Amino acid sequence: MKRTIRLMAIGMPLLLASYTGLQAAATTTPAITYTITVGDWMKSTTGTWPGMKDGATYWYKLDKKGGLWWSTDGKKWAAVKEGAWADKDGKWLKIHDKKLVWSTDGNTWAEVPEWKWLGSDGKWYKFDSNWTLWVNG
Repeated sequence: MKRTIRLMAIGMPLLLASYTGLQAAATTTPAITYTITVGDWMKSTTGTWPGMKDGATYWYKLDKKGGLWWSTDGKKWAAVKEGAWADKDGKWLKIHDKKLVWSTDGNTWAEVPEWKWLGSDGKWYKFDSNWTLWVNG
């Protein structure tokens, strides 16, 4: 009996320490970090960006006066009467009062933060203050 008590006296603290360590390890959440690499903004070589309308991809560009043009093939261009195009999420964008604005319903318009939007091709586009088109992606 003395031997059992001695073993318990020696073994209990070790057992307790092991159990506490396991419990702490089980409740510790490992640190997870995500690295998202975003390329640098580059001036668009074509000055065009894609948008969706009625399930089809259209290419858009601005003329020197800020008018919006579109094309289905990148060769034949026509003026866009409404002056708007859709981003990847279906928001409508247009230039109004020398600002880039967007809307989800076509009635209420708000300025686009940093004048950038996600194109239908998954790339980010933005205009600078001179209406030069930049792309990132």
